[in-house]
Amino acid sequence: MANLIGILDSGVGGLSIWRQIVKKLPNESTIYIADSKHCPYGSKSSEEIYQFSKKLVSLLIQKKVKLIILACNTITVSCLDKLRKEFPKTPIIGTVPVIKTASEITKNNKVGVLSTTRTAKSKYQKKLIKTFAGEARVLNIGTDTLVPIIENGNFKVAEVENVLLEELDPFIKSNIDTLVLGCSHFTFLKRQIQKILGKKLLILDSSSAIARQVKRVLENNKDLSVYNSFGHTLLTTGDLDKFNRLSKKILGKRFKNVLIKRISL
Repeated sequence: MANLIGILDSGVGGLSIWRQIVKKLPNESTIYIADSKHCPYGSKSSEEIYQFSKKLVSLLIQKKVKLIILACNTITVSCLDKLRKEFPKTPIIGTVPVIKTASEITKNNKVGVLSTTRTAKSKYQKKLIKTFAGEARVLNIGTDTLVPIIENGNFKVAEVENVLLEELDPFIKSNIDTLVLGCSHFTFLKRQIQKILGKKLLILDSSSAIARQVKRVLENNKDLSVYNSFGHTLLTTGDLDKFNRLSKKILGKRFKNVLIKRISL
């Protein structure tokens, strides 16, 4: 294996980004690592997140990836800069909520951001909001209850609506008209969130934007733009059967030639 696009996440959430990359770059080969064993990251300390992420990045570099995508907002806000300093020879692309886009398209200047607790409390997030939000008023709600629900494969079960009703209540009371999904996992709850907040509310996630960014990086760097087309590999540190069932549930039958394995970390 060589010349791969590497993607890592704390679990299956980053598959929302992975499938966009596969869609926009069909001739590229990818390797995705899900640290399901230690998921969720949102409630962990910055040092724990850094140590887990450093091992994942090291493993991807051993696989000779040409660039790495942190398909996790929590990893990005916790240690993107540290990882770039630790591994300066490999381009690392972080995941950030599309705050700028939201602030530009909101009609009533009320934008909501739904993220993990760690992301909501980070200085990185506050700086991003201050830089891009413009005149918009931004309400950032952090929650650590939704990621485990998704990791257990229950994101399409009716009971999840009761949890969402409680988590989304501050947004309803604040009358936001635009919501940014600040965690890649939350993309899989988009339909339920839309149902609760109403059809007129605009929901944004960063998966397409990140895929476009990866495409630009490859197009602008000839050393990275060599294509491979042998397929894709998904790795998990957790239960292989569970990850296999859940990834297939998420991805459906659209993606073929995907090899799924378990690794120790």
